[in-house]
Order: sequence, then structure tokens, then C-alpha cells
Amino acid sequence: MVKETIVFALTSSTDLAASVCKSLGLPLGKIKVEHFADGEILVEPQESVRGRTVFIIQSTCNPVTEHLMEVLICIDACRRASAGEINVIMPYYGYARQDRKAKPRQPITSKLVANLLETAGANRIMTFDLHAAQIQGYFDIPIDDMTAVPMIGQYFKQKNIPSDELVVVSPDHGGVVRARRLADLLDAPIAIIDKRRPKPNMVEAQNVIGEVDGKTCIVIDDICDTAGSLVAGCEILKRHGAKDIYCGITHGVFSRNAIEKIELSPIKEMVITDTIPLSDDKKDKATKITVLSIAYMIAKTIDSIQNHTPVSDVYTEYNYDSYKG
Repeated sequence: MVKETIVFALTSSTDLAASVCKSLGLPLGKIKVEHFADGEILVEPQESVRGRTVFIIQSTCNPVTEHLMEVLICIDACRRASAGEINVIMPYYGYARQDRKAKPRQPITSKLVANLLETAGANRIMTFDLHAAQIQGYFDIPIDDMTAVPMIGQYFKQKNIPSDELVVVSPDHGGVVRARRLADLLDAPIAIIDKRRPKPNMVEAQNVIGEVDGKTCIVIDDICDTAGSLVAGCEILKRHGAKDIYCGITHGVFSRNAIEKIELSPIKEMVITDTIPLSDDKKDKATKITVLSIAYMIAKTIDSIQNHTPVSDVYTEYNYDSYKG
């Protein structure tokens, strides 16, 4: 495996890729990423990829378009250098929220990104907790949409919260399947925040479906961007009598003053993963945020791909049945 596998880190995921390589016992591949004064990008592998299986690790987080272009250019460079297979590990898939035409004349940008990755020469995509699972259907190449829910569930299990005091909360109707997955792991009931969004990051909510009075609530979601709707939902839970409120989030985007909103909110602790790196200035402000690493899950998935074993075996240690989930 060592000779035929090479892992490259692009600019948004260098620390994550280093942890993945440490788990695999591989050296991190040498690559140069250069941004010119006019905004153009050059990506050059600094070692041979001929005939080798390449894994490119890059989350397309802020600045989304720059990071996406780095991936596309890296794929093209590897293809032209005769790489045997090109696998793109995109822990956070940018543009995933533009997955349909919500209004006339809107683009479906997540489909466009899928087309770009395939046209550039990617042979396989791996990502975590796509905003809409149907995005998998935009690809005509293999895609593994992994989930961080089992890892988040294991973290909350270790808190030993009595199951009769616990309820898993979906922040909207669209997240019920995700909430059910976590609830099954924790042997807890679910509740749903019934809310309406008159415009992005603004919430009007009137009701909570389910019993949260006197309960410890775990709100589970895929993305926390500006934290506006998440914090509003947690305030609604508090008004309905919730005792303690925790959050489990896969992708901590944290745009604008999201960290400040979370710090001032009724949230007791927010658990995120490192699909998106948390900058040092945000770490200094974020007293309520705990970061779990997905590096081991990525390493196990790479190992499964290379040894032709089921990727679903990654979840075995979390007692999670991916087929049921």
C-alpha cells in the first residue's frame, strides 16, 4: 500500500491530512500550491504519481471557490502526470446547499460542482454528511457520503446522560432522518423544532413537536454557518422548558459573528468535527466548542478502498449499522 498510495493535502486541510497520514503510516505527499498576484492558481505535485492511487484531501470551505479551483487544478495535474486513480476526499462539500431550484432562474450549483470534478478527472469522491443526500445522484462515479453522527453519538454516550432525561432534537423537518440516527444510538426519543425561515439566517418559530420540558436536549445538524437559525432554535427549546442544551454539528462553518452568538446562547456545549479547520482566533473565543477529529475515519476509509473491503466497516466500532441508518 505504501508504494502505490499517495496522499496530498491542499491548503484548507493540511492538519487533517497530516493526521490521516499518521494513522495510515504514510508520509504526506509533497505538493506545491501557489497563488499568483492576479488570483491564478498553480498546483504541482513534487513527486511522481505515475500509476499510483492518489488521494487529494481538501474541504471546499471559505474561500469556497479558491479551494474548489485548487482541487480541480490538482486533479488535472495528477491526470496529466498519469496517476492510476484519483480520489478526492472533500470532507466539506461546498455549494451543497444549492442543491435544487428553490425559486425560478436559480442554478443548481452542487450539480455543477459534481460535473466539474468528473470532467477534471476524479475517479471517486468521499465526503461527510452532505446537506442533501440526493447530491450523491449528481455523480456518475463512486461517491462515499460518510457520516460523523456515530462519532458524535459516541461522544455524548460518554457523558452518561440518563436516557429518560434525554431527547434528540432536529432543528427542522428536513433533519429528522439525521436526528433519528443519533436517537437510535443513544436510545432516546426525538423532537422537532417547527420553524419558518422568511429569509436566510432568520427564523420564526411557533412550536416544538415532542416533549422537551425538563429534558437534556441534543440538537443535531450538518452545518452551522452564521448560527442564527441554530441559536434561535435553541432559545425556543429553552422557552419550552429544556434543562440543558447540547449541539452536535458536522461542519462548523462559523461565518460572521457566529462564535459570539453561540457564546451568548443557551447552548451548554457544541461538538463539531474538523472537516473545516477552526482558526486560532475563533478557538480563542470559543469556550463552548469541542472539536472531534475525522482523521481516523478517513484513514480507515482509504484503507478499505485500497484493500477492497466494505467502507461501512468504518462504523463497526461505533456500533452503528450504516444500512439501517
